[in-house]
Amino acid sequence: MSIGIAQARHIFGLKSGISGNICYHDEQTILYPAGANCILYNIDQKVQKFIPGTDKSEGMTAVTVSPNRRYVAIAEKGEKPTIAIYDLHSLRKRKVLSPQEMQSNEYVSLAFSPDSKYLVGQGGKPDYTLLYWTWEKSKVMAVTKTTNPQNNPPIYQVTFNPQDNTQLCVVGNGIFKHFRYSEGNLKTFNFQKMEPQNYLCHAWVSEERVIVGTDTGRLLLFEAGELKNEFHISPKEERKTGEDDISHTPINPSITAVVAYSKGFACACGPGTVHLFEKTDDKDFFKKAREIKIPPDNNSADPSKSQQQIIMCLTVSPSEETLVASTDLSQLYSITLSSADLGKGDQAQFEVLAQPFHYGQIMGLDVCIRKPLIATCSMDRSVRIWNYETCNLELYKEFAEEAYSIALHPSGLYVLVGFSDKLRLMNLLIDDIRAFKELTIRGCRECSFSNGGHYFAAVHGNVIQIYSTTTFENVNNLKGHNGKVRSIVWSADDSKIVSCGMDGAVYEWEAATGKRVGESVLKSCSYTGVSITPDGKTTFTVGSDKTLKEISNSQVLREVPTELAMSNVALSHSGRMLFTGTVKGTLWSMKFPLTIPGEWTEHQGHGNPITKMKITYDDQYLITASEDATVILWKIQDKEGRGMKRDKEVGWAEEILITKSDLEEKNTMMGELKTRVDELKMENEYQLRLKDMNYNEKIKELTEKFIQEMESLKTKNQVLKTDKDKEEAKHEEELSEVMEKHAKELQDLESANNQKLMLEYEKFQEQQAKMMKMQEEYDRHIQEMDESKQRALEELTEYYETKIQEMTSKLEQSNDEARQQNREYDETKRQIEEDADREILDIKNKYERRLRDEKEATMRLRGENGIMKKKFTSLQKEIDDHKEEIRRSLMDKTRLNNMIQNLEKDIQGLKKEIQERDDTIQDKEKRIYDLKKKNQELEKFKFVLDYKIKELKKQIEPRENDIKNMKEQIQEMETELERFHKQNTQLELNITELRQKLKATDKEMHQERQKVRDVEAVVKRFKTDLHNCVGYIQDPKMLKESIKALYQKHVQEDITESASVDADIQKEYSRQREHLERSVASLRKKLTKDSEIHRADNVRIMQENVSLIKEINDLRRELKIARTQIHDFEASMGLHNREGGTVNSVALKVPGILMEQDLEERNKVIEMQKIEIRRLRSEMQGFETGSRPSSSTKLPPVQYPVESSA
Repeated sequence: MSIGIAQARHIFGLKSGISGNICYHDEQTILYPAGANCILYNIDQKVQKFIPGTDKSEGMTAVTVSPNRRYVAIAEKGEKPTIAIYDLHSLRKRKVLSPQEMQSNEYVSLAFSPDSKYLVGQGGKPDYTLLYWTWEKSKVMAVTKTTNPQNNPPIYQVTFNPQDNTQLCVVGNGIFKHFRYSEGNLKTFNFQKMEPQNYLCHAWVSEERVIVGTDTGRLLLFEAGELKNEFHISPKEERKTGEDDISHTPINPSITAVVAYSKGFACACGPGTVHLFEKTDDKDFFKKAREIKIPPDNNSADPSKSQQQIIMCLTVSPSEETLVASTDLSQLYSITLSSADLGKGDQAQFEVLAQPFHYGQIMGLDVCIRKPLIATCSMDRSVRIWNYETCNLELYKEFAEEAYSIALHPSGLYVLVGFSDKLRLMNLLIDDIRAFKELTIRGCRECSFSNGGHYFAAVHGNVIQIYSTTTFENVNNLKGHNGKVRSIVWSADDSKIVSCGMDGAVYEWEAATGKRVGESVLKSCSYTGVSITPDGKTTFTVGSDKTLKEISNSQVLREVPTELAMSNVALSHSGRMLFTGTVKGTLWSMKFPLTIPGEWTEHQGHGNPITKMKITYDDQYLITASEDATVILWKIQDKEGRGMKRDKEVGWAEEILITKSDLEEKNTMMGELKTRVDELKMENEYQLRLKDMNYNEKIKELTEKFIQEMESLKTKNQVLKTDKDKEEAKHEEELSEVMEKHAKELQDLESANNQKLMLEYEKFQEQQAKMMKMQEEYDRHIQEMDESKQRALEELTEYYETKIQEMTSKLEQSNDEARQQNREYDETKRQIEEDADREILDIKNKYERRLRDEKEATMRLRGENGIMKKKFTSLQKEIDDHKEEIRRSLMDKTRLNNMIQNLEKDIQGLKKEIQERDDTIQDKEKRIYDLKKKNQELEKFKFVLDYKIKELKKQIEPRENDIKNMKEQIQEMETELERFHKQNTQLELNITELRQKLKATDKEMHQERQKVRDVEAVVKRFKTDLHNCVGYIQDPKMLKESIKALYQKHVQEDITESASVDADIQKEYSRQREHLERSVASLRKKLTKDSEIHRADNVRIMQENVSLIKEINDLRRELKIARTQIHDFEASMGLHNREGGTVNSVALKVPGILMEQDLEERNKVIEMQKIEIRRLRSEMQGFETGSRPSSSTKLPPVQYPVESSA
C-alpha cells in the first residue's frame, strides 16, 4: 500500500482580476498568479518555480514584490484575510499577517515601502481599512479608513512615495488622498483642490509628483495635491453597430494601469493599447512618444478580437529594458523598450510572453500515446495542443462555436472536437487545425478515441454512439442512461467501455456488441468521473455524495468517505497510483489499494473545481484542467519512486501532416523567390556599376578641391600665428596693470579693517561692564524671593495638620455606625431565605403533577401522527412517480421532433453542397488543363534561362569581392552624409523660422508707421480747420456753424470704442514684441555658444594639421633622397634603362632584393599618410562648414573621399 507522489512541473495559465498580478523578480524572472499558486517564470530558461497558496484561503486578491526584489507579499481572501510574505530566494514563508481591526474579508491592494521594511495593505468593502505594518515584527503601526463615510465609494490602489517611508497615496472612485505616518497615526495632507473623479490607478513619477488615470481617459499630473498638467488621450477605435455599418462615435476609454520608469511613464488606455510618455527637455512635463498595441491573432476566427483586450496591469523590468502587460483575458505580452524607441516611425506591437493561455472554462482534455501532446478545449472557443516534454504550445486555433469536449487520436495526427453545433474530426496540420469530417451531434459533452484508435465514442444526449475512425460508420449505440453522461473510458484492450452519468448510474458495456455487461445505480448520487484498472475488472467513481467508490462485478466493494465532493478521478496505467480532483481545485493522492477510512495527501493546484484529469501513457505525468482556465502538469511517481519506464529506442513519433495544396504552394513560392533573387542580383550589379562610375568622378573632383583648400589653410594658419603673438603681448601688459591695481586696493582694505576692529573692541568692553551690574542685581532679587517662599510654606503646614486631626475623629465615628447596620442586615436576610424555601417546595410539587399529565397526552398524539405520516409519504411518492413519467415522455417527444427537423435541414443543405461541388470540380479540371499547357511552355523557357544564368555567373564571380569592399565604403560614406544632412536641415529650419519672425516684425513696424503718418495728416487738417474757425471769433453765429461743421467732420460716434480697441491691439502688439525679442535674445546666446565651440574645434584641427604637414614634408624629403640614391645605384651598376625600365626588371638581372623591399615599404607608408591626410581634410571641411553656415545659401552636403584600390 502506498500513496503516490505528485509535484507540479508546469502551469499553463494566468489568474486575472488580481491587483498587481504581474511583477518582476529579476531581469529574467517574472512573478504571476495562476490557479491557487504564484509562479516564478524564468523567461530565458522557460522554467517555473511555485509558491503554493494556503489551505483555507478562498483565492489570491493582491500581489506585490518589494523594491529590493527579495520578498513577495500575497494577500488571500477568507473569513479573516491574510497577507503571506515569502522569501523569493528560498521560497520559504517569512511571515503571515492577520489583522483584527478589519471588517472586510479581502485586501484590494498591497505596497512595500522603498526600504522594504514596511508594508501597507488596503482592505476591501465595506469599511476600506488601510493598515500600515512593520511586517518583520508583525506589528500594525497605524490604521485608518480611506473612503468617504457618506457614500462609501470603492478604493482601487495604494502606493508608497518612492523616496519616503512615511508618505502614502490612495486612489478610488472620487478619492485621491495623501497620507503621512507620524506618532502612530496616518494623517491626510495635500488636499485635492479640484472636482473629484473616478481615479482608477496612479504612479509616482518623482518624489513630489503623482500621475493619476481616470475612467474618462484623462491623465492628471499632481504636485503636492495641485493639478500641474493634464493629458487627454483621444480615442481612436471604431465600434461596430451592424454587419456592415461602422459608427465613428468616439468612446472615452478608461486608463486601467500606469507604471513609471526613469525616462517617463507608460499607461494602458483603450482596448489593447499602451501609450508611452517621455520627459521633455525641461524635465517638468511629459510628451507622448509612442503607442504600443496588442497584435491581431491570426489563429482566431476574428483576428481583431485579441486587440480588444483590456490591459489590467503593467510592469517594467529592473533594468528598464522590457515592458510586460497582463490583460483581462489572462494573456501576457512583452516588448523591449529599446526597440520601441528605435522604430519611432512605425507603430510598435507587443509580443506574446511564454504562450497564449486559455481564458474560459476548460471543458475537455486528452493526451496522446505516440507523441508528448496534450489537447484541450475551452468555453473561449479555442482548441490548443500543448507539448508536455518541452512545456510549449504547439498549435492552437479559435473557432466560431464553443467547444465542449475533445479527444486526441493515439497517432497524434487527428483530433475529435465536440462543438455546440456539430462533432468534427480534424487534421492536426503543421500550422493549422482543419476539419475533414462533420457528424451531426449537437453539443457533444464527452468523446473518446479507443486505445487502438480504430473507434471513437461520442455522447449524443443520453446515448453513447460508437463510430469507426476509418469509415465513419455508426457501429453501435449504447442506450441505458436516463441523465447526462459525464464520463466515458475505454479499457486497456478496447473490449469494454465504462460510463457514468448524472442519473447515478455506472454502466459497463461490451464495445463489440453494445451489450451492457455490468451496472451499479445509486440515484442519490450524481457521478462526475470514472476510471478503470488495467485488467478492466474494477472501476473507481466519484460524484456529488462525497465518496470514492470501488466497483467490481456490479457491486460496490468499498466506499471511502471524504470531507469534500470530488469532481474527477484518474488511475495510473500501472495500477499503482490513484488521484482525485476536488471541487475546491486541490489534487488528492489516495492511498492505494483503498482503505476505510481513506488516507490521502493534498496538493494545492487550481483555484476552481477540477474538470478533467488524464495520466500520460508512460505514467510520468498527470495533467489536470480546471474551471479557472489553467492546465497543470504534475510529475508523478509512487512511494518507492517506481514508474513505467518508456522504451527509449522507440522514441516519440515525429510525423506531421501537410496538405498537398499547401506543399505545392510552398514549392511554387520557393521557385518564384529564387527567380526573384536572381533578378535582384543582376539589378544590383548594374546599380553598383553605375554607382562606381559616379563615385570615381566625385573622388576626382573632391581631391582637386581638397588640394586647393589645403593651400588656403596654410596661409590662414600663418595669419593666425601672427595674431596669436600680438594677443599674448597685449595680455601680458594688461596682467601687469591689474596686479598693480590689486596691490593698492589690498592695502586700502587692510587699513579700513583695522580701524573698524578698534571701534568694535571698545563697544565690547562697555557691554561687559553693563552685564556685571545686571548679574549683581539679579542675585540680590533671588535671595529675597527665597526668604518669602520659606515663610509661606511654614504657615501652610500648620493649617493642614489641624485639619487632618479633625477628619480622623469623624472617620472613627462613621466606622462604628457601619458595623451596627451590617448586623441588622444579616438578621433580616436569614428570615427572608427561610420563607422563600418553603414557597419553592409547594410550587415544585404542583408543577410536577401537571408535567406527568402532559407527557401522557403527547405520547398518545405522537403515535397517531406517525401513522398519518406514513400514509402521506406513500401517496406523495406515487404522485411524484406519475409526474416524472409524464415529464420524460414530453421531453422525449420534443427532442425527437427537434432531431427530425434538424436532420431534414441537414439533408437539404448537403444536396445543395453536392451540386455546388460538382460545378466547382468541372471548372477546376478545365483550369488544370490550361495550367498544364502553360507549364510545358515555361519549362522550355526555363531551360534557356538556366544556360544564360550559368554564363552570367561565370562573368560575375571575379568582381564580387571588389563589390563587397566598395559596398562597405559606400555604407560608411552614406551614414556620414546622412548625419551631416540632418544637421544642415535642422539649421535651415532654424534660419527660416527666424526669418519668418523677422518678416512679421517688419510688417508690423510698417503698419505702425503708416498709422502714425495717417494720424499726423488728420491732426494737420484739424489744425487748419481750427485756424479757419478762429477767423470768425467776432461773429458768434458763423463761429457756431463752423464749430458744428468741424465737429461733424472730425468727430465720429464710435470714437470711444475704436480707442479702446486700439488700446487692446497696442497691448497685444507690445506683448508679442516682447516675446519675440526674448526669443531672439535666447537664439543669439545659443548662436554665440555654438560659434565658440566650433571655433575651439577649428583651432584644435588646425594644430593637428600643422603637425601632419610637417610629417608630410619630412616624408617627401626622405622620398626624394631615396629616389636619388636608387638612381645613383642604377647608374653605378650600368643597368639604367633609357626606355623606362623599372626596379622590378633590374631585380631580375642583379640580386638587389633588399633595395626593392625597402622601396616597397616606403611606398606603403606614403600611401597610408595620404589616406590619413584626406580623412583629416574632410573632417576639417566638415567642421568649417558646420560652424559658420551662411544665412542666405544652402550648405553643400559633405562627401567623404573613397580610397581607390591601389
